[in-house]
Amino acid sequence: MANTVHPSKVHFSALALENLDGVSGIVQPVIQTQSVTLESSAAMLLTDFSVSHPYTLPTGSSIPQALETMKQAGVRLLMLINASGDFTGVVNARELFGGRRITLAMQKHQIGRDEVTAEMIQTPRSELHSLSYAKVSHASVGDLVETLKTSGDQHVLITEPDGNGGSRIRGIISASNISRALGVDLNHPPEARTFSSICQVILGHDL
Repeated sequence: MANTVHPSKVHFSALALENLDGVSGIVQPVIQTQSVTLESSAAMLLTDFSVSHPYTLPTGSSIPQALETMKQAGVRLLMLINASGDFTGVVNARELFGGRRITLAMQKHQIGRDEVTAEMIQTPRSELHSLSYAKVSHASVGDLVETLKTSGDQHVLITEPDGNGGSRIRGIISASNISRALGVDLNHPPEARTFSSICQVILGHDL
């Protein structure tokens, strides 16, 4: 007769709860702030998607849906993903707030504003600029500004090899992040909303 094996019993104990009468403080994260200069590593300003979650949007989303997503996330740019999960392009706040692309999409497709999709007004990936993570890792903030001063971009995507012979988006660097890091006030002219204007504010002239 075969022996019957009984699983061992695990004993759990209830923990004694305490009241909060004498507790008034709340732990806050310690933010390690590093001074950023034009000589600092450009990688310091990277929003790294291996650490922070990228904000994406399905290509078929409506303008109101895109605006709500942007509002909830507190960002000014969303990356668009199609039904296959592929990155197709980006849409920014300027385009969503009544930009010319919305009007053109309405005219082209003979539809109302609420029928315009994010895909119709996106900046396709073929028109976007990027830098490799390897380049950014060995570059300074000054190199980054020098490189992008003429593009007028507010964001640049950072890529890395995907392990299959192609590339994938590793992260993003924005002009607003560079401005904040360098202590440039975006709310007073000249507004440093592009890399070119950052040069004017920081250095007093174009590079």
